[in-house]
Amino acid sequence: MTTEQTVEIYCVNNGVTKDYPVGTSLLEIYKDLGLQLKYGVIAAKANNKIKDLKFCVYKPKILEFIGIDCSAGMSTYVRSLCFVLYKAVKEVFPRAFLRIEHPVSKGYYCRILKEDKSPVTQEDIDNIKENINMTILQDIPFVMEMRKQQEAIEIFKKDNAMDKVNLIRSLHSLYVRIYRLSDVYDYYYGPLAPSTNYLKIFDLRLFNDGLLLMIPNRSTPVKLEDFEPQEKMFYSFQETAEYQSIMNVDNLGDINLVIDNKDKNANANKVNAPIMIMVAEALQDKKIAMIADQIAILKKVKLILISGPSSSGKTTFSKKLSIQLGTNMLRPFPLSLDNYFLPRKDTPRDEKGDYDFESLYALDLDLFNKQMIQLINGEEVDIPYFNFETGEREYRGDKIKMNPDNLLIIEGIHGLNPDLTSMIPDENKFKIYVSALTTLSLDDHNWIPTADSRLLRRIVRDFNFRGYSAEETIRRWDKVRQGENKWIFPYQENADVIFNSALLFEIPVIKKYAEPILMEVPQDHPEFGEAHRLLKFLRYFKTIPDSEIPLTSVLREFVGGSNFHY
Repeated sequence: MTTEQTVEIYCVNNGVTKDYPVGTSLLEIYKDLGLQLKYGVIAAKANNKIKDLKFCVYKPKILEFIGIDCSAGMSTYVRSLCFVLYKAVKEVFPRAFLRIEHPVSKGYYCRILKEDKSPVTQEDIDNIKENINMTILQDIPFVMEMRKQQEAIEIFKKDNAMDKVNLIRSLHSLYVRIYRLSDVYDYYYGPLAPSTNYLKIFDLRLFNDGLLLMIPNRSTPVKLEDFEPQEKMFYSFQETAEYQSIMNVDNLGDINLVIDNKDKNANANKVNAPIMIMVAEALQDKKIAMIADQIAILKKVKLILISGPSSSGKTTFSKKLSIQLGTNMLRPFPLSLDNYFLPRKDTPRDEKGDYDFESLYALDLDLFNKQMIQLINGEEVDIPYFNFETGEREYRGDKIKMNPDNLLIIEGIHGLNPDLTSMIPDENKFKIYVSALTTLSLDDHNWIPTADSRLLRRIVRDFNFRGYSAEETIRRWDKVRQGENKWIFPYQENADVIFNSALLFEIPVIKKYAEPILMEVPQDHPEFGEAHRLLKFLRYFKTIPDSEIPLTSVLREFVGGSNFHY
């Protein structure tokens, strides 16, 4: 007589510990525990690692079931929805290619490259949507299959999916995890939902020359996100994508092939890593020079307002812009918004009762506007200094007066908020939004989130220059993102110019810095799951040594070795 082997499972959601037969799936455990998450279950954390609900337990686990109201759950939902979209496009247009490019306007911009090269129409959208709805109604399972590398390559070759072929080849793995939906195969680097019936909230709409995949609202996922026009942001993404095409690089597989090319006589037709770096840096410098030329023509501009989310490279950008303005016979000098903090006793507090230094209303807006107008009018102004130790404003005789060739460069999260400069005429202001808008994808259906690039930048910078561990940076990241959603992103379309600080080669360079820092996050800490996810993500990239990176590169702000002082 044999005794059935069991494993101990502890569920974080309800605090219950229970034994289950070896090989029980997470979905079976969820149902047995009688859990009812507010927005349903989509995935789970098993020992702080994100797993799909078909994952089976063979060892003791600490489980936390998650819905689409958390970032990992929403990512699982969107990945699964993208697979259903791919299946629909493939069935409606058997010879077309689908490219899911980047988030914009509260959705995901997709292009359908049809065989006859005709544009996407509303009729096309309706047919695809009908196909998706049928697939969801049929409740088709997402099936994960482990295949030998060459088998996986042959599967994708049949579909002429060379983006996946190049990616899989560059990984040099013996086996590859691929997914099947009915008879359609695809590749995803994160978990999927158990089946299509989990994906009931979505929409498609015509958008520029493609379509926009609309997803559930991130805070109230029972309804869709509201469409938000972001034409300037879209143009910036498209501009960067055109720059990438100069080097015939669309996806990570292409980047890895470039890194593998050791030909010292490489050229524009067969790029190697040094040429890719030089071209990418030259394109950024050219863009900054164009912005400086644009400002120089506007004779009444006196304030340059620079805003953008965390780790977007705003500081390096402002320094490089100052140099380019100098070539236009202009003399810019920086002014910190920190000087205009209200005395500590007048600082607003957040919902937890803590001082909210990120709030626009932590600044003395009246004093700031009054002094900016005085400077524009050619008056001498005594700039305040905020003493963070005492929480009081001081005056230290820091007096400035602007000459006709002077400009003020003001960098801060509120730069594009009209309430910051409400008393200053628009003709005196030039507003710039800076962000790392990654256009590189793993393959045609797996984009790289812009927030991941910024988080990796911040983890490396915080460790190198601020003494913070990866665990501490990850712990604060959600609050940073909340501040961005409240104070930065709503105003990005107010910019006169959007500057994309992302560089094609940056993650292959950052990889060697980030990996050892991320490996230090303890497995029993909540931040381990995010550290583990980022480590898995970094494994897709081959490395590039930073010896080729210019000393004035935006990337130097994060990895060190810059000619600029921060």
